[in-house]
Amino acid sequence: MVHIKTPEEIERMRKAGRILARCHDAIEGLIRPGMTTMELNDFTEKFLKQHGARQVLKGYKGFPYAICASVNDVIAHGFPDRKPLKSGDIVKIDIVCRYRGWLADMTRTYPVGSLSARASRLVRIARECMDIGIRQLRPGRRIGDVMHEVQRHAENAGYSVVRELVGHGIGRTLHEEPLFPHLGKRGEGFLLQEGMVITIEPIINEGGAETFLEIDGWTMRTMDGSLSAQFEHTVAITKTGPLILTV
Repeated sequence: MVHIKTPEEIERMRKAGRILARCHDAIEGLIRPGMTTMELNDFTEKFLKQHGARQVLKGYKGFPYAICASVNDVIAHGFPDRKPLKSGDIVKIDIVCRYRGWLADMTRTYPVGSLSARASRLVRIARECMDIGIRQLRPGRRIGDVMHEVQRHAENAGYSVVRELVGHGIGRTLHEEPLFPHLGKRGEGFLLQEGMVITIEPIINEGGAETFLEIDGWTMRTMDGSLSAQFEHTVAITKTGPLILTV
């Protein structure tokens, strides 16, 4: 069942999204070589609490931390740890927060120190893939049309799109209907409706799309050891076009 939000409910989600965006902005100012992802985990918990919000991931289906911290070839759901980050790393930080009953979900890929040209290009294309998807979110369009363009942009750049992890509806709970991959065929998939709130979060691999899951049951890596990058926003579909809530 797809949960259609009223304008008032979307505005409540927007308040959660603003807090989450500010948290990511603060992380951008902190992250540097020598820092650990566990430090970022602890910072996030404190930041959200100070702003009247709370993290959602810790305890969700047994996940043990407040953020997903996925470094280099880790695609998603990486555990924060105390290993110092080094210059040239790329780190995907995924955070979900709840504010007065409503959720927002956002991921950024952060450069640590100076990146190589190939890592910088991957990060740029991953952001462009998200932006392309968001721009096309209008009532009456099919999700297959939108995701076809995301997939085409990634593959034209020589990259692949992760198949197993998907975008989703979001509201009072984290994973609502609809669920959808970030690839598709024109004319296929569900119709976008005014009042839907969904995440756009393509994960782009430098190499192949194949993945494997580590023994912890959460950490997903690229099968070939190649780099992976991701950006994500929570977006409301309105009659005038997409409204990004996590800014």
